[in-house]
Amino acid sequence: MFGFPRPRHRPSPPDRVTLAIEGREVTVAVKVSARAVRFTLRLSTGTGEPVLTLPARASFGDALAFLDRHRGWLGERLARRPRSVAFRPGAVLPLRGRPHRVVHRPERRGTVWVEEAGDEALLVVAGGIDHLPRRIRDHLIRAARGDLAAAVARHAERLGVKIGRIRIKDTRSRWGSCTAAGDLSFSWRVILAPPEVLDYLAAHEVAHLREMNHSVRFWRLVRATCPTMDQGRRWLKVHGAALHGYGGAEEGAGHDASAFAGEPFAC
Repeated sequence: MFGFPRPRHRPSPPDRVTLAIEGREVTVAVKVSARAVRFTLRLSTGTGEPVLTLPARASFGDALAFLDRHRGWLGERLARRPRSVAFRPGAVLPLRGRPHRVVHRPERRGTVWVEEAGDEALLVVAGGIDHLPRRIRDHLIRAARGDLAAAVARHAERLGVKIGRIRIKDTRSRWGSCTAAGDLSFSWRVILAPPEVLDYLAAHEVAHLREMNHSVRFWRLVRATCPTMDQGRRWLKVHGAALHGYGGAEEGAGHDASAFAGEPFAC
C-alpha cells in the first residue's frame, strides 16, 4: 500500500532571541501568528520590548535575516525610549510642568503635599518608605482628576455639550478618548505636563462630542474653545513620550513605545 509522504515537521522558533546592537545585547521576543502574512518588527506598546512577528509557515532563518537587516532601525527606536525615573526620595519629577524634588518624611503623618523651599518646589511624602511610590501615584491621579474636571467643565460650557463620566487611566496608546454617550477618559500622566497641554487635551476630547472625527470643523471647534491648542499639541508630540518613564520602575509598567515607535518595519 502506498501512502502520501507526511509533511516535514517544522520546529517551533524560540520565544526570544538575542541581537547585538551597538556593543550591547538586546533581547527580542518572537511571536508566531496565524494571521500574519509578513514579518514585522515593533516595540511593544505595553513594555517597550522589541517583538518580531512571523507568519505560521515562515522560515525562522528568513525571520532572523529580516531582523538582522533592520537592527539599525531597532537601535534607533530603542535609543529614543523614555528615560525611567523611579518614584523615590531625591527623584525630580514634573508637576504641572514644574520640577518637584521628592522628599521623604517618615516621621510625619498624612500623605503627599507640596512645599516651597526658596526657588525649589518639593513633593513631600509622609509615612513608610514602602508606601512612597503608591502615594505619589495616587497624589498625581487626584491632581489630574481635579484639573481635568475643571478644564472639561469649562470647555463643555463653551461648546454647549453635556459631559458624562470622567475616567482617569494610565493609557498606553492615547492621551484621551471619548464615547458617544459623553464619557471621557484621560491619562493621569498629563498632570506632569505644562497646564496648557492639559487644557488642550480636555478641549480636544470635549470637541469630539460635537464632531466625532478630525475634520476641519473639529479643529475649528478645538481652536474656538482653546486658542493655545497649537502649543499643547506641539508639546505632546515632542515631549509626551518622556512622561511614560515616570514611576514605571516600581509598578512594573515599563515603557510606552506607542508614542515614538512609529510604523513597524514589515515585508
